[in-house]
Amino acid sequence: MRQWHDRVSMNLRHLRAFATIADAGSFGRAADRLFLSQPALSRQIQALEAEIGMPLFDRTGRQVRLTAEGEDLLRHGRRLLADLDALAERARALRGGEAGILRVGATPQVIENLLAGFLLRYRQCCPNVEFHLVEDGGARLPSRLEQGDVHLAIMPAVDPALPGRLLYPMHLMAVAASTHPLRNLGPLDITALSDHALLLLHRAFASRLWFEEACHHAHLRPQVLLESAAPHTLIALAAASYGVAIVPSPVSIQQPGMLARPLVSRDASIGRWTSIAWHPERFLAPYAERFVDEIVAHVEHRFPG
Repeated sequence: MRQWHDRVSMNLRHLRAFATIADAGSFGRAADRLFLSQPALSRQIQALEAEIGMPLFDRTGRQVRLTAEGEDLLRHGRRLLADLDALAERARALRGGEAGILRVGATPQVIENLLAGFLLRYRQCCPNVEFHLVEDGGARLPSRLEQGDVHLAIMPAVDPALPGRLLYPMHLMAVAASTHPLRNLGPLDITALSDHALLLLHRAFASRLWFEEACHHAHLRPQVLLESAAPHTLIALAAASYGVAIVPSPVSIQQPGMLARPLVSRDASIGRWTSIAWHPERFLAPYAERFVDEIVAHVEHRFPG
């Protein structure tokens, strides 16, 4: 059977609607995002399915799941939509405009401790730019750039294929209540955690991968008590003496009576430099380049963590 992309000329409005439903997980939420009625959105998807001659969703109640054909279309469609967005941004820039959309991907802790205090500065210099934040773990942000979900990503500098500029170093911290036995130690070798229950971030976070790599080299099997997508959840539980939280250094610790110790492995810090990166094959609008310059200048004076 010939693939769908060999035999259709697709309506891009329908394709955007399809991608929005896949992201939202339901027709209702997608209709709200697109400012459409749900019947109107359903008609667009029916037209798209009729055009390609196969269903794109398995519908079960209010939830929808992609069919295998739908997953294939989504993968190709995202690249097409990202390239079209980049083309539109280039056309605006060539006309000498400074208006457009800028999507920046970052982890929750970077959004809290860096971007929240920086956005006012950027909006003052580029008031006509529509700014969108995309939150995700550092391990997934490179794929966000590849798919075109974001124009810029603030993430660990681990992929030499992605151009970028260094911002600041980030390292792992062990956070516990001030009464914890670790209070008498300075920098902690990772082997000191062997007898302690640990509270870790999900594997979507790059810092979790660094921790597991260090454990592997130290022949340490960590006692994982809880995994969470929220660093402050781990810190709150550590404050209640539920375990030792392992978090990256930019995370703010607001609870009183806490201790935070840098983790080391063989006397070396466990971490990476943070960078702001972009895709090498996609056009970067002038206002995005301005964002990069401004945030590099910003971190010289306000160093996260």
